[in-house]
Amino acid sequence: MNNSNLSRRSWLRSSLVIASGAAVAPAALGRTTFATDQASLWAEQSRLKEIDFRLPLIMPPSVARLNANENPFGPSPKARLAVIESAINGNRYAHGEATKLRKMIAEREGVSEEYIMMGPGSTDLLEKVAITHFLEGGNIVSADPAYMSLINTAKAFKATWKNVPLKKDWSHDCAAMEKAIDANTKLVYVCNPNNPTGSITDAAELRAFCNKAADKAPIFVDEAYLDYLDNPMASSMVDLVAKGKNVIVARTFSKIHGMAGLRIGYIVALPKTLEKIENMVRGNMGMCITSVNGAIASMEDKEFQERSRKLTAEGREFICAELKKAGFSYVPSHTSFVLFPIVMNGKDFLKKMYDSGVAVRSFEVDAKTYCRVSVGLPDELKLFTDSLKKVLA
Repeated sequence: MNNSNLSRRSWLRSSLVIASGAAVAPAALGRTTFATDQASLWAEQSRLKEIDFRLPLIMPPSVARLNANENPFGPSPKARLAVIESAINGNRYAHGEATKLRKMIAEREGVSEEYIMMGPGSTDLLEKVAITHFLEGGNIVSADPAYMSLINTAKAFKATWKNVPLKKDWSHDCAAMEKAIDANTKLVYVCNPNNPTGSITDAAELRAFCNKAADKAPIFVDEAYLDYLDNPMASSMVDLVAKGKNVIVARTFSKIHGMAGLRIGYIVALPKTLEKIENMVRGNMGMCITSVNGAIASMEDKEFQERSRKLTAEGREFICAELKKAGFSYVPSHTSFVLFPIVMNGKDFLKKMYDSGVAVRSFEVDAKTYCRVSVGLPDELKLFTDSLKKVLA
């Protein structure tokens, strides 16, 4: 490694604290005026604001945790056993095991191993991509509302956010996003299915956008929730990477695999893109041997993945049916959560729901209050619907 890379890495380490702090900051409230010829209008305000209500870091077992999009059905029993059995080797680095997992991932995604970078959860990789792409500023284009981790990290490095409102059906406005790309665009971010809305953008439309726009700027497609679809690979943009397009696809073991607390994720990207990242940061060193072996076992447990997908769909359908019966509208969801509007002060709503034994999230979108509820176990969902009716009575 040359002196330039050494000094850059040293500076980068000192900057991570700043970036990680910004990555969790809620976005500001308001609606952005879409105007590509007036840069000052970009990123002044987001359509999305999360309601600030501090839940206990450790909630009592009596509280239904429906606030973090956690998978209530996992990890796989085979993954649990692998974690237990590998703990005895906790004194060893997981280089060999990581190599095996990387090979399995590459086979699944239809690329060779040099296209894969792993890390402790996909959020870690989102933020590393942001850091390594915005060291010298520039702008990032994304939908609004969107998952803010990558965006806020980019903004911490002085990037301008070009936030393009979702369409009325909550899908990405691909045409408007393409118009927003200019010579200073360092990255385009797409979360599909989207968080926190749960909505999806048609795969053919998104593929056409990525295929064209990737010639102008790198396209980062966050597919954390894609595995909840019946045929996820048909809607993935990973085939564009295999064709040499400048696309980065992120996936995680936190959702369908139920391993959020074990922290495993990966990105699929062109080798030259991964080389740029690896010149500054490392992926595999952030993972522990227990998590890697758990991920290997979970990938092999196809039956659990299918069960997880089926039970999540059933839970989601139950929520939607109950909301409809109670007279609520909701955003059609393709994920493990549902977003729906409420008529109540968000902070008061969260407190009353928590006092009823249910932890959920609340947002404002265009100054309208919404609740986001994650799929839980049947008794948790029953408690949620009963509490909702009482709180909003």
